[in-house]
Amino acid sequence: MVSDDMAAAWFLHMSIMREFLRRPRLTGAVAPSSATLAQAMAAGPDLEHADVVVELGSGTGAITEAIVRRLAPGARLVAVELNPLFARRLADRYRDSSAEDLATLVPHPVDVIVSGLPWTVMPYERQCRILYAVAGVLREDGRFSTFAYVHAAWTPPARRWTDCEPRPR
Repeated sequence: MVSDDMAAAWFLHMSIMREFLRRPRLTGAVAPSSATLAQAMAAGPDLEHADVVVELGSGTGAITEAIVRRLAPGARLVAVELNPLFARRLADRYRDSSAEDLATLVPHPVDVIVSGLPWTVMPYERQCRILYAVAGVLREDGRFSTFAYVHAAWTPPARRWTDCEPRPR
């Protein structure tokens, strides 16, 4: 017998796989983020003391939920998701915006930025624009946390995503 939870998990997994096949540059994952990954991403950047936290690439909300559980009362979370299917699913809480528009979405400065963006499949120029946007809103002693999946480590963008030239001031 299949429970409602199992059916929902299967549907979520299949929708992520379908989105990965349809939009691989927007959906870097082939499965939902695990609870272990979500807890690890939320545990590292000292969320309990942050006033403003940004999550880039909120996806289906697995990491978002782990972040929300750690936030102090009154802290603000801004979640950014481009994939239209995932954005609609999170629309009750988050609006669909681009990571490149970070400066218009959040107050300055941001304490923590947690990223689930598919860096390994993005064009180099877009990687740089987003990293510049991150640097432009992150507090000087702020924290930036991201991860990548091993299946995409062979791609050229995976090997060069931190090679952006310093932005002229």
